[in-house]
Amino acid sequence: MRTQIVFPRTTAESTGAIALAVSLLKKGECVALPTETVYGLAADALNAEAVARIFEAKQRPRFDPLIVLLPTRDWLERIGRVRDADRQLIEKLTGRFWPGPFTIVLPRRAIVPDIVTGGQETVAVRMSSHRTVSEIMKALGLPLAAPSANRFGRVTATTAQH
Repeated sequence: MRTQIVFPRTTAESTGAIALAVSLLKKGECVALPTETVYGLAADALNAEAVARIFEAKQRPRFDPLIVLLPTRDWLERIGRVRDADRQLIEKLTGRFWPGPFTIVLPRRAIVPDIVTGGQETVAVRMSSHRTVSEIMKALGLPLAAPSANRFGRVTATTAQH
């Protein structure tokens, strides 16, 4: 795995960095990216091999589930099951707190690989409000598995240097 750190200073550089991230994600690679809370290590959440690279890079045990960032709200029910009894509350909460650092745990759908959920029957989902993540996900059009970018058990990465 080769590491390349990009600090775009212009709009053109930012556009190029986003295109590079999308290209890598489409190839099943991982990318580190800023979120509204920490730096995350992201991969295509629907690609089990790509997600496995997150676990390898972080030295994270496979039973520890990952959060899934959604590119748009309509992905919520493609990834998780929303019970009719919960629909109104979930719509109210997502309407108020998404995009942003608000996570919902739902029963997962079969489209979500076991490795993402640590073999559990639930999946944690969120919509990031960070501009860079939003632009990457809009271009990619797929959800991202994106836990924090630190090694498992270490201090959370809050800057690119970490």
